[in-house]
Amino acid sequence: MKKLALLMAVALTCSLAFTACGGASSSAPATSASTGNGATAQQLAVQIGPDPETIDPALNSAIDGANMIIHAFETLLIIDKDGKVAPGQAESWEVSEDGMEYTFHLRSGLKWSDGSDLTAEDFEWSWKRAVSPDTAAPYADLFNMIKGFDEAAAGDFDALAVEATDATTLKVTLAKPCAYFDQLAAFTTYSPVQKATIEANGDAWATNPATYVSNGSFTVTDWVPGEYILMSKNDNYWNAEAIKLDSIKFVLMEDANASLSAYENGEILMVKDIPGAEVTNLSKREDFHLDPILGTYYISMQTEKAPFNDAKVRQALSLAIDRKYIAETVMQGTYTAAGNFVGTGLADAAAGSSFMDTAIERNGGKTYIDLEDHEGNVAKAKELLKEAGYENGAGLPTLEYSTNDAGYHVALAEALQQMYKEIGVNMEINVLEWSSFTPTRRAGDFQMARNGWVCDYNDASSLLDLFTTGNGNNDGKYTNAKYDELINKAHATSNVEEYFDYLHQAEDVLMEDAAMIPVAYYNDFYLQSEKLQGTWHSPLGYWYFMYGTIAE
Repeated sequence: MKKLALLMAVALTCSLAFTACGGASSSAPATSASTGNGATAQQLAVQIGPDPETIDPALNSAIDGANMIIHAFETLLIIDKDGKVAPGQAESWEVSEDGMEYTFHLRSGLKWSDGSDLTAEDFEWSWKRAVSPDTAAPYADLFNMIKGFDEAAAGDFDALAVEATDATTLKVTLAKPCAYFDQLAAFTTYSPVQKATIEANGDAWATNPATYVSNGSFTVTDWVPGEYILMSKNDNYWNAEAIKLDSIKFVLMEDANASLSAYENGEILMVKDIPGAEVTNLSKREDFHLDPILGTYYISMQTEKAPFNDAKVRQALSLAIDRKYIAETVMQGTYTAAGNFVGTGLADAAAGSSFMDTAIERNGGKTYIDLEDHEGNVAKAKELLKEAGYENGAGLPTLEYSTNDAGYHVALAEALQQMYKEIGVNMEINVLEWSSFTPTRRAGDFQMARNGWVCDYNDASSLLDLFTTGNGNNDGKYTNAKYDELINKAHATSNVEEYFDYLHQAEDVLMEDAAMIPVAYYNDFYLQSEKLQGTWHSPLGYWYFMYGTIAE
């Protein structure tokens, strides 16, 4: 899931001085707050990451930012606790027989958090803004199945076939079939944003609580960079009666030890970032959770730069990695070794089938990378380096691997360092702060970098589309005409079997070309107090705190 979006304007970045905190912002318990009249309000404090680079729905592409956005914004449709598409801002919708036209009917009386009316025109403008090149949204391609996308992406703002036919009706015409469009309509990039606020404040609208107008269950009321983002209940939300919490405090910690300490002290009731050295002991506790999610931890290589423009070098670097050791020892069993790029849990054509299982069947019962024969893989890696002109690593410059210091990232980098020595390759580790790591990676200013993606919807294309030429999240700048053709064919067909066959062929190309290096499949592991009730965590990596309550 999901990487961070664009850099904020330099002036804003400087004024906000985004830094990670080393501890909780207050020593008071974070589960209650005075209302000023002697009563006690329910305030939930949680830790899901450090400062987000952005919480603008159109610009965000990171899971931490998205987790905050789903509490502040609501899309036309939502994903419920059972993983099913359900009504959100739209109370109903219809799909034409050919699947090419969607009509959404909004609830009557919808309001923005500032009390002004929210209409279908807000959705129309917001979707067009997300596609506009002036916005430079990393997720703009998620609208590419809508008719007029190419023209809109080229600068014709009104070309996208999204039309508010009246205040509560939004009509969407697709250019090609999309079996998962209902899931996209529930994705954060499809959130509405208020036109007047953005036109008056520019990108700064999403950095100032005073201008952060939203339409979800909560709205931002305070933001202290490096300490916390406070969201208070939005009384103008259509389903406000179902919201029992008065506020949610997202404590912005980058130091896992400080995060754990805040949890153990009762300052927060849920912590995502746990020190790797503590996982073995913590995993024995009842408040420890390990949930599979739909995503892959992988390594990007800047394919426009030598030696990563040579597929044989990329293949060698991939084969040299002992994934089972990394998943089971370095990551202490909290991740699963990845032999393919598309991992567990993602569906295939047949009901109840698995994309990964089908890929293994197509490959003679094997994963692309043999997880059981590390010695054999190392031998192949050495041979590939020799064929590339770097026998035993001779002539190959020292490689640089960029990462941020959180979770297992540095420990994994150190393991890679040792594994690459087996094939004669030297690697240096470049540790960056989170606030600068993702912009640097997205700009392509790296050689190798840790990466990862949690799917935005349950379809293999959520992962595979990343590596098409020009994709906003294609950090390694990989390009392959055959790969692009297969992905385009997949998205152009209305035949489900053909669709998945093209996607499988595309994964074949991706792995044979070593466009990236899959390392492990994600699981979310975290601590959550039994006091926190009524929340849930989805396979897409989201925590839904909005309907939570805090037991005494």
